[in-house]
Amino acid sequence: MTQPLAKALHLRKTFGQTLAVDDLSLEVAAGEIYGLVGADGAGKTTTIRLLVGALRPDSGQIEICGYDLKRQVEQARAHIGYLSQRFSLYEDLTVLENIRFFAEVRGLSAEEWRPRSLEILEFVGLEQFTERRAGQLSGGMKQKLGLAIALVTRPRLLLLDEPTTGVDPATRQDFWQLIIRLVSDPPKGAGEGVAVIISTPYMDEAARCHRLGFMRSGRFLMEGTPGELRSALKERILELRGEPLTILRQAAEEDVDVEEAHAFGDRLHLRVRPGAAPAVIARLPDHIRARGGRVDDLRLIPPGLEDVFIALSKSED
Repeated sequence: MTQPLAKALHLRKTFGQTLAVDDLSLEVAAGEIYGLVGADGAGKTTTIRLLVGALRPDSGQIEICGYDLKRQVEQARAHIGYLSQRFSLYEDLTVLENIRFFAEVRGLSAEEWRPRSLEILEFVGLEQFTERRAGQLSGGMKQKLGLAIALVTRPRLLLLDEPTTGVDPATRQDFWQLIIRLVSDPPKGAGEGVAVIISTPYMDEAARCHRLGFMRSGRFLMEGTPGELRSALKERILELRGEPLTILRQAAEEDVDVEEAHAFGDRLHLRVRPGAAPAVIARLPDHIRARGGRVDDLRLIPPGLEDVFIALSKSED
């Protein structure tokens, strides 16, 4: 890994009796998209707020582009772009006026923010809507404007807290294309490259990240590339189709080699013990039929990130 743009060591943060972040460490380099993945309450938002400097850790150290966030806060924040989960635009202001407001709050002069704004608006696809009021934008366009505002200072590190929650699948796709383009072909002035740290509850988005940290109770259950995480369950996930699902699930859970059975749409995913897949495939259909169920298909499939997350969650229960 090259010199990290973001480095956190042994972060800890409590709110009263609640331990929100528990001994968490990570490094993210230029050109990387790093995903913080987990359910609500896992500590994703608190982690991002610590990294941006909105919260102070109880203990631990954070460096942004080589600057200590505690001792050199202004220098560190100059390299950060941040889109919060509850980011709000001024709906009575136009697209360009919103960018101007947030740029000047960050200390940019008109000579700096105006040319940058036009570049960024072209990058996110809003160059034709500079005079449209923010309140008249669609949900997807508002998300793009939020991203443009986060990018106007030309940050090296972009922190995004669940930016696609509540938007439609097409908008999520468009937004992710922008994120991927941002790290692979950064806008002018981005220096030697950009890194993105993004929190998400969606496994399809997690699969787009270069590396992931699966979080629960404020700490990482596992960290690595999507491929590395999936390989932990290699040849241990079976897909079971048939009817009724209630009987299929009960029969599967009675098998000594099935660790977990969970619904996946109109079918079940079974996590089996290492090396047990052939034996389960051989005997489970007879057991299901004996209970009055029907088996349409039972086969070994590549594990998905959903399977990994469920396995990790169960291991902590």
